[in-house]
Amino acid sequence: MIAQPGSLLVVEDDGDVREFLAGDLRARGFRTETSGSCGDAIGRLREQSFDVVLCDVQLPDGDGLSVLRWCQQRPDPPVVILLTGYGSISSAVAAMRAGADDYLTKPILDDDLAESLSRAMARRVDGPHQQPTRDAVEDDESDAAVGAAVGAAFVGHDPRMEQLFELVETVAATRTTVLIQGESGTGKTLTARAIHDHSDRRGRRFVEVSCGALSETLLESELFGHVAGAFTGAVAAREGRFHQADGGTLFLDEIDTASPAMQVRLLRAIQDREFEPVGGSRTERVDVRLIVATNKELESMVREGSFREDLYYRINVITLTQPPLRDRRADIPLLVESFRERFAGELGRNIVGVDDEAMEYLGEYHWPGNVRELVNVIERAVVLCRGEWIRADDLPETLRREDAVGSDLAGNRLKSALVDPERRMIVDSLEAHGWNRQQTARSLGINRTTLYKKMKRHGINAPAH
Repeated sequence: MIAQPGSLLVVEDDGDVREFLAGDLRARGFRTETSGSCGDAIGRLREQSFDVVLCDVQLPDGDGLSVLRWCQQRPDPPVVILLTGYGSISSAVAAMRAGADDYLTKPILDDDLAESLSRAMARRVDGPHQQPTRDAVEDDESDAAVGAAVGAAFVGHDPRMEQLFELVETVAATRTTVLIQGESGTGKTLTARAIHDHSDRRGRRFVEVSCGALSETLLESELFGHVAGAFTGAVAAREGRFHQADGGTLFLDEIDTASPAMQVRLLRAIQDREFEPVGGSRTERVDVRLIVATNKELESMVREGSFREDLYYRINVITLTQPPLRDRRADIPLLVESFRERFAGELGRNIVGVDDEAMEYLGEYHWPGNVRELVNVIERAVVLCRGEWIRADDLPETLRREDAVGSDLAGNRLKSALVDPERRMIVDSLEAHGWNRQQTARSLGINRTTLYKKMKRHGINAPAH
C-alpha cells in the first residue's frame, strides 16, 4: 500500500536547498527523508522503499544517473525526478533518455514541483513505472510522427505542452477541423504537422498555405486553382492547394488575414469540401482535413465585424493553444540543448554545452520571437562559438544588455545600497502575511526557494511562537 500522499527521498548536496525542499514537502503532507550523496541515497533506498526520489544531477560522489540506474534495477522502482541547474542541463537530457520520469530546473517553482509530484504519484497508483524497450523505441522512430515530435514545439515538459501533446494525439484520428492559436514563432506549423503525422492521412500530402503572404486574387487562385484565361497571365490551367491536399491535410496559416469575400469561399469549401476553380464553372469535391491557425483573437475580430461569425464557429470546433516561450521557461534549457546538439551536428562543430552565464541570459530573456527566435540565437551561437562551450559573448547583444550597469564598481555599490531596502521589504511582506512563506513569495513575485535564500542571506528568522 502506498503511503498517502506519498513517501519521498530528497537527494541534494546543497544543505540549504535540501532542508528547504524537505520542509516544504513535509508541509504538503509527504513523509520526507534527505540525503546529500549518491552513496548515502542508495544506502537509504536499500533500507526502505520510497514512492518518489527527488535527486540532484550533480552530487559530490557521482551524479544522479547512478541513483537512477540503481532504482531502475529494483523490482518496484520509485519514480525518479531529476533536479538540475542550468550548467548541468546536458546531464539532465541524458538522464531523461536513460529513463528518468521527469526533471525540474533550479530554482524550482512551486507550480512545477506540485505538477511533477502529482504526475509521479499518479504513476505510482497506476502501477510500476516501465521504460519502453529499445525495440519499441526503434519502431516509434521509424514512424513519421516522430519526425514532428522532435521539432521545437514538441520539446519540453511544461504541463501546458504535455496537455498539447495529448490533444494532438486525441484529435489526430478524427477528420474534425482544428484551430491552432498562438503568437508568431511558437510552432503552430509543427503542431499542424504533428496532427497530420499522427493521423491515418500521414501517407498523403501535408499542404501549407500562408494566407497573409498573398493578395486576395493570388490567394484565391492558390487555394482553388484556375482555368486557362481566368485572368491576365493565366495561360494554362492550374490546380489549387485544396486539390493537391486531396486525401491529406491542408494547413491554412494566418487565416485572420483573409478578406470578407475570401471568407465566404472558405466557409463553403470547409463546410462542404467543394469549390470551383477561378474562372471555371465545374464544381470539384475533395477529401481534405483542414487545420487553420492564427496569432490574432478571432473572437474579438468577430465582435468588430472583420471576421465572419459563421466561419469562426465552423473552424472553432477543436481549439489548441500554443503557449509562448516566456510562459514555459522551464523548457528553455532543454530546448537550448536540443538546438545546440542539432546545429553542432549539422555544422560539424565540437560544442559540448552552454555555460552557466549564457544559460542564465537565455533563461531570463523575454523572447518576443518565441521558439523561432531561440532557434536563430542558438544557430548563431554555434557558428560564432570559438571553443567547446557557448558563452555569453556568443549571444546577441540584445540578450546581454543590462539597464543599470556602468561598471563593476558601480554594480557593487548598487548591490550594497539595495541590501537594507530589500531586507526591509522582505520582513514587511513576511509580517503582512503572518510569516507565510508561500504567500510572501507570491506577493514579492519570486519563488519560495529564492525567498528562503534571501532570508538566509539577510539573517531573517521567523519569530518563535
